[in-house]
Amino acid sequence: MADFDLAIIGGGINGAGIARDAAGRGIRVLLVEQNDLGSATSSASTKLIHGGLRYLEQGAIRLVREALAEREILLRLAPHLIRPLRFVLPHHAALRPAWQLRLGLFVYDRLGGRRILPGTRTLDLTHGAVGVPLKRRYRLGFEYSDCQVDDSRLVVLNALDAAERGAVIRTRTRLVRAGREDDVWQLVLNTRGHREALTARALVNATGPWVGQVAKALLRRTTAIGVRLVKGSHIVVRRLFDHDRAYILQSTDGRVIFAIPYVRDFTLIGTTDLDFEGEPGSAAATAQ
Repeated sequence: MADFDLAIIGGGINGAGIARDAAGRGIRVLLVEQNDLGSATSSASTKLIHGGLRYLEQGAIRLVREALAEREILLRLAPHLIRPLRFVLPHHAALRPAWQLRLGLFVYDRLGGRRILPGTRTLDLTHGAVGVPLKRRYRLGFEYSDCQVDDSRLVVLNALDAAERGAVIRTRTRLVRAGREDDVWQLVLNTRGHREALTARALVNATGPWVGQVAKALLRRTTAIGVRLVKGSHIVVRRLFDHDRAYILQSTDGRVIFAIPYVRDFTLIGTTDLDFEGEPGSAAATAQ
């Protein structure tokens, strides 16, 4: 008999969420994380729980619907951690007509079964506090709802809940060898120089940007699913506006940029999307 039904490699939001779900179903779970919980991508996000408004334009209807439904679930489960946030979307006349934005936001409001958050409203940006930080050419805008979250804390709370349901959570523990024998995964772990062998019936690779490396080097498995590394950078500056709304700004190169109130005295701006090669742990914002 295996020591665990399920071993999860990676203590980010995916690993912690899977551990919580599985442990809640009575599955014997082991989660190992080489550093601390949420120490990589899951503590370096844009701090949002959102449906992905820009993905509507790309036709990813199912993705947006599922994300919006999950937003509603998370808001009900953890209102102390996930806070409603209103976004201001100025109309950029050179990019698309206002009716397209209205239509997109109409669909966004209705896709995920919104019950808690208020819907979209039209703004006159020539009056009121939200128009003050913007260039004068922006006269029309729209305000819609999404949510802000303390991302690393969300990871920790998922892991704590998983542990309360019986999962074993091991931080500072690295998987150094894994092999499949007689329908059981044979695992060798290293915790601060101490090695131990454990077994699991199933294994989940939830290592984020390291998923390809782990699959190839440790699990010796190939997958038809390609792994593309994309680096997103943010900058944090002194607070740029006095109100509590965030901005989503369209760019002529097709990207969007968020400017979000951040820990009272700051504004979080981002994100960029650049293809990345190399060791994921070395990713950092460049001067450009």
